Amino acid sequence: MPKILDNIDLKLIDDLRVSMQSAVRADFCVGYFNLRGWKLVDDLAEQWSGKGDARTRLMVGMQELPEGELRSSLTLLEQPGGLDNQTAVRLKRRVAEQFRQQLMLGAPSNSDEAGLRRLSRQLKSGKVQVKLFLKFLLHAKLYLVHRNDHAAPRIAYVGSSNLTFAGLRRQGELNVDVLDGDSTQKLADWFEDRWNDRWALDITAELAQIIDESWAGEQGHTPHEIYLKMAYHLSREARAGVGGFQIPKDLARILFPYQTAAVQIAAHHVNKRGGVMLGV
Repeated sequence: MPKILDNIDLKLIDDLRVSMQSAVRADFCVGYFNLRGWKLVDDLAEQWSGKGDARTRLMVGMQELPEGELRSSLTLLEQPGGLDNQTAVRLKRRVAEQFRQQLMLGAPSNSDEAGLRRLSRQLKSGKVQVKLFLKFLLHAKLYLVHRNDHAAPRIAYVGSSNLTFAGLRRQGELNVDVLDGDSTQKLADWFEDRWNDRWALDITAELAQIIDESWAGEQGHTPHEIYLKMAYHLSREARAGVGGFQIPKDLARILFPYQTAAVQIAAHHVNKRGGVMLGV
């Protein structure tokens, strides 16, 4: 009988970690990957050399695209001919940007910083390889560990859990383990087919760069650089207003530049929130 892992009585992360301890490599497939969540298994992935097959291969679907763009992409995939190279590269860049946005959410912690730095090192050393699957909307969740064990060469977990803190540890998920040799071989073949697909694009280097350029990067940042970064993000709405609204020419002639910018920002707030309060 399969083991039911619902993160209530039995947590997926606990069983997965035990299986990884005796493994020689691992293949994961998820719809969503949280960079911070990697620290739940990073110590076990560290044991593999990154040479040959001794690594973790992670395949991620397009779940991170905003709803509108995701819908547009799915429509494109359903058309005759499907993807082209230009569209695939654009989607890859867009998903990479979503990974960058991940690191702008929440308060940084020492634990997160250490985990992200380790992930960056593993990406650059070949211990972790990540691909983005673009051929169709990949929603499957598979955790497959390979072992040097003739009786049980593979252990698989199939269910609902993405590679996130919530997916691996919190209730609301449902997964089962798969131990049968024939079934795990079919799952391994399923993963291999998609991993080697033309539209499975490697984003390993991009993820390492995203981490290195973030607050978690090994390269230290000066207080001035941190200040400029904060100012840039805090002024996002102001920049959006200035860039998105034009002032009528007759009005622009009688306004100073700072007044023009204020009107543009106010117009942005009116458009977004339905009103704006001005002070004098």
